[in-house]
This record gives sequence, C-alpha cells and structure tokens, in this order.
Amino acid sequence: MPVTVERDVMVPMRDGVRLATDAYFPDDHGPGTPVLLYRTPYCKDEMAKNFGFSEFFASHGYVVVQQDCRGCFKSEGDTDFLRPEAADGYDTLQWIAAQPWGDADVGSWGTSWSGWTQTAMAAMGPSRLKTMVPMMSGTDAYSSSVRHGGALELRWIAWAFWHAAENTQAGLKTDEAERALVHAEKRFSDWLKQWPIRRGETQLRHVPAYERWAFDLLEHEDRGDYWEHPSYRPEARWPNYPQASALHIGSWYDSYTRATFEHFVGHREHGIGKTKLLIGPWMHGTTTVEQSFSGEVEFGRDAAIANYQHLLLAWFDHELRGQGADERAPVRLFIMGGGSGGRDANGRLLHGGVWRDEKEWPLARTDFQRFHLTAAGGLAHEIPAAGARTYRYDPNDPVPSIGGNVSSHQNVIANPPANYHALPSDQRKQPVVAAGGFDQTGSKAKFAIKPSDGPLAERSDVLVFQTPPLTEATEITGPLKVHLWVSSSAADTDFTAKLIDVYPPSSDWPDGYALNIGDSIIRLCYRDGTGIAKPAAPNTIVPVTIELYPTGNVFVEGHRIRLDISSSNYPRFDRNPNTGKPYVEANDTVVAENTLYFGPEHPSHIVLPIIPA
Repeated sequence: MPVTVERDVMVPMRDGVRLATDAYFPDDHGPGTPVLLYRTPYCKDEMAKNFGFSEFFASHGYVVVQQDCRGCFKSEGDTDFLRPEAADGYDTLQWIAAQPWGDADVGSWGTSWSGWTQTAMAAMGPSRLKTMVPMMSGTDAYSSSVRHGGALELRWIAWAFWHAAENTQAGLKTDEAERALVHAEKRFSDWLKQWPIRRGETQLRHVPAYERWAFDLLEHEDRGDYWEHPSYRPEARWPNYPQASALHIGSWYDSYTRATFEHFVGHREHGIGKTKLLIGPWMHGTTTVEQSFSGEVEFGRDAAIANYQHLLLAWFDHELRGQGADERAPVRLFIMGGGSGGRDANGRLLHGGVWRDEKEWPLARTDFQRFHLTAAGGLAHEIPAAGARTYRYDPNDPVPSIGGNVSSHQNVIANPPANYHALPSDQRKQPVVAAGGFDQTGSKAKFAIKPSDGPLAERSDVLVFQTPPLTEATEITGPLKVHLWVSSSAADTDFTAKLIDVYPPSSDWPDGYALNIGDSIIRLCYRDGTGIAKPAAPNTIVPVTIELYPTGNVFVEGHRIRLDISSSNYPRFDRNPNTGKPYVEANDTVVAENTLYFGPEHPSHIVLPIIPA
C-alpha cells in the first residue's frame, strides 16, 4: 500500500516546547483508521532509515506517528533523562486526538527508552491508548534498571557520554563541545579508571543538560521524591493506567528482565486489560530478538523470532482491528540449556534451549528450594555447621564485569573520523561491558582496572559455592533471591551474587565453561529495602537479601550449580569506596575485610525455583 509522509511537524507540548514529529499515512486512511505511536531519543530519521517500522505499519493500513523525544535531534527543549516522557507522551496523544485523522484508537510500541515512553505515558491515564508493546522497559528505576540494590548501573552514565556525542540537536553544542564530546581526550572508560567523576570535570560540562541529569542519578542515592516521578516509577501509577492491553517483551540477558516480569504481574494484579508476556534468551535491543545468540552463547535457530515486525503487526491487527485470532499463551518462555555444550563455527557455546507456553508467573508448580552455603564451598539442602569466610575487597581492584544483563555500556569509538555522524549507529560506539553469556574468565572482560586472564573463581575476593556434579537435569525457572549473613570492617560496602552454570571440561572446553546466568548487588546501608541509607556498625553481623533477575535455565546432568559472592561487579555497577560517605564527598577508598557467615544461626542460602521434571 502506498504511503505518504508528513515530516518534521513541530508538535507543541504544555510548556511550549515543540517536538519534531513525522506522520505516515496509508493512501486509504480516513475516519476510524487506527494510529500507532513511536517516540525515540535515537533520531526518528535514523530509526526510519535503519528499521522501517513506521513505513511498514503505514503500508499495512495504520497512521503512524514517529517523534524525536525532548532535547533530541530535531526536537526542542533539553534532555532531562526520562522525566519529560510522561507529560510529553500524554500531550502527544492529545495532539493526535485533535487531528482530522486522529479519531481512532491508539497503540504504541518501542524498545528500551522507547518502552519507558509508553509506560510513563500510560501512568498519566490517557483514555485513547488502547494497546501497547513496551519491549525491555522499566517499572521502578530505583529498585532495578537505573539504581539496583542501592548501587548505580553505570551504563546510564556511559549513555550520557555517547548519546551527547551523537545528538545533533541544533543549538545543543558549540564546535568546541562537538570536538570535546566526539574527539574526547578521555573516553568514558578512561574516566572509569579514576572514578568518581565530578561536575565540571568531564566533557559533559559542554552540554549542561546532560551533565545535570547524569549527576542527579549519581547523587540521588536515597529513594525520595526524585525517584517517585511517574516517568521513573510507573508501577506506582498502575491504578491510573487506561484499560489498555499490553504485550510485554523481554529477555533473560536484558538490562530490564526483572522489570519486564514486574510489568506483567502488576498489570494482571491491577486488571489493566489483557496482558501477555514473551521472554527469549536474547540481549537488549530491537533487532537482537531475531538473533539466536547472546554474547558468546548460542541457543539454536528456534531461539530467534523470525520476523519481529510481523509479530507486532499481528498484535496490533488483533487489538486495534479485531482481525485474526489471538492464540498466544499468557506466558511464552524460552528455557535455556540442554544443548550439546560443544563449540559452533563462530566459537560460541552450544547451550541450546526450547520454547514453552505457561499460564502465570511465577509458575504455579514451582518448588522453591533452599540451597545453603557451606564453609567448605558447597551448596546443599542441609543447614551446615557454623562457620565463616573472610575476604578483602579493594575498591581499586574490583571484580571485572563479564557479560550479563547490560545495555548501552559503551564508549564513543576511538579515533572517530570526520564523518562520525554519518556512520551507522553501531559503528559509532564500542562496548565497555559486553552483554550476554560468557565464560567467567578475566580474558573475556572488555574493561578491568587491573586486567588478568585467570578465572574469576581464582580471585581471592570471590567466594565460590557450588553443588556436586548433578546426577539429573535440574530446571531453574523463576525469581531468584540470595539471603546472606554478613559483616564488614568498613563503614559501608557492597555484596554481589552471581549464578553460574558450570560445564565440566570437554574437548571443546578443556577448562570447562562457567556460564553466567544472572547477577545482582546490595549496598549494605540499603539492606532494609526502604531506600534510606542506614549504615551497619563495623564488624556487626547483619542479614542482607540480594534479588537477582529472574531466569529460565536447565542445568544438565554433570553440570554444577554455582553461586559466586563478592563485593564488586565493575563497571556494571558503581564501586563502593567503603568509606560510608555520600557520592559528592567520596574521594578516597578503604579496603574492607568482608565476612560471610554460615550455620544454624546464620543460614546463608539461595532460594532456587526448581521446576519438577
């Protein structure tokens, strides 16, 4: 179907700022033609060129509205992290309703930031919104996705550096600022080696709007009014949501895995229209769902979505037009594992997996089992004898991040050419932390303050706990929580947990393969979950809970289930200097003696969601 495009319409928001908007029209549009809305901080023109979603949907009979977010590319105003998205999305819907062609129901789609634009908009209660597909998006920025157990996910500060370099908004940058951001003397990874950074110190000083919100994220360490904004915490406004159906799409190695499940459960509990969930083994991103691998792990051809555009089209056709049958199960999960364990032609681990339909989350048949940590390094059902293990955490030699649930943790490319802005988006950046599954050995780290090639398990600041080789396959699908009893010699510190599927040695992997399944962190002063810092007295035993992202993985016969405990995972999370000082005052570091306790009085354990065979 032929498509007509009206480009760069400047749509006014409630404060007078105008957002650049394109409208795509099918030739036969008229009263009652449904509308689809997509809002992006990544340049609507480049998104249209690279992905073609808007033209595709318009060619199938939809009016499509595509918009640059505030402060980005052709839109006016300043960036302010996610804060403008609630009001700006709502105002855009109001503008659509006032157009001669805008009398029909509206649907929305988008990934990552473009997922947040939908949930933030829905938090304002727009009645015209009838369906949405928030893919890989957040529910509560403070509890996960931005801050996490009190720590900050440094991908967002990386995002400020590289997005400021890419953003070509008129008036954002002087020539000096352009040179400082694109051709920086120090890239983000260089600043990571002398953390913390300060206002006015980095190239972000040339783009004050970016510097302001980046340091807001760094300095607002307590949960407070700042984090209650509807754009940051849409879950608090679920009762305000319109009766809009939703397809929540996420993945096991995504930076929003926990939030995607929270969306699904929250929508169901609040009766917010029809709600369905699709979870694959992918990394973060729009096109990654059409891939069958994550990081250096291959899951098999069936893991990939054959055509993501057609998946969305079928959803919108049914929800907005009543066309076709919706035979999708409430929950569709890709359960990882069960592959040959060999090495494919690309050097990836053949981990395998299968799709499975379910009715709810967590699965009703889940057997939540405790596996206790033992002083000898075991994971066992029985509560062990009393014991303890102590390690030194040095903030100047943190455990390097190797894969996992990360996104946008990137640098501006080294030595960018003069035509930097003409390069494709994926060629303008280089990873600081790679996403997905990797063997947990130092040689796989993209960044480390003190590089080493050995397995992370051999570090003195990593405590390893594992089962004996399994005598039968064990499926772990569901939420994951680690409960520890700990103490520290320092005024404050962090504790981290990482779940690992340990392959035995083989001809393809002579040293075995330690595959990361999920990880998380807790800052000791935020251990009570209130978001208000309450330091623990040094050398006092206190309980902490670390909530990992959910997973779905089969640990096959002969493998081990392993849990690594440490105090850093850098630079996925910011490193704790152990001083107990707030970010704005923390210029020095202290080496901490951290202790983990076991036994009847201090039963440190992980709760694993076992799915019966």
